[in-house]
Amino acid sequence: MFRGHAKILRLVEVLGEVTGRKKLHKMVYIAKKMHLEFDDRFEFHMYGPYSEELSVRVDELCGLGLLDEQKESKGAIEVYRYTVNEAGRDFLRHHNVDLGGGERLFKRLNEENSRFLELVSTIFYFDYLPYDEMKTKVFTLKSKQRYTEEEIQRGLHFIEELRQIHIQ
Repeated sequence: MFRGHAKILRLVEVLGEVTGRKKLHKMVYIAKKMHLEFDDRFEFHMYGPYSEELSVRVDELCGLGLLDEQKESKGAIEVYRYTVNEAGRDFLRHHNVDLGGGERLFKRLNEENSRFLELVSTIFYFDYLPYDEMKTKVFTLKSKQRYTEEEIQRGLHFIEELRQIHIQ
């Protein structure tokens, strides 16, 4: 089993459950931006940073019978819930998987909804830009989400909170 697969399995085990493919992508991307070691490459996509590699890893973990994926219909959308099953827990008992001190970080990320994590990951994606340019990118690229100035400010404060969690 590859290290990247095992890390995703461990992440879901620590959280107990991750609700949503998009949310999982955003959590891993944010963790990478917080300098946790994940190998997945990300590019900007319709819902913010997205990794084809991460999607493949999750599909492989499900296919190997280590990760359970339950699909639920919520109106017009499908929601996926991921949990580690007994085979996955047994696998992890035989492999030392370290999240690099990121367990508290992931637990905090998992408390937020995917819409907010989409905003935070988009802010992180454009963190090399001056504030006004980053804000313009968010408003332009994420216009359907109708983010507000207040939400961007909350996202920036949340990033600072995550940095404090990660330092501790």
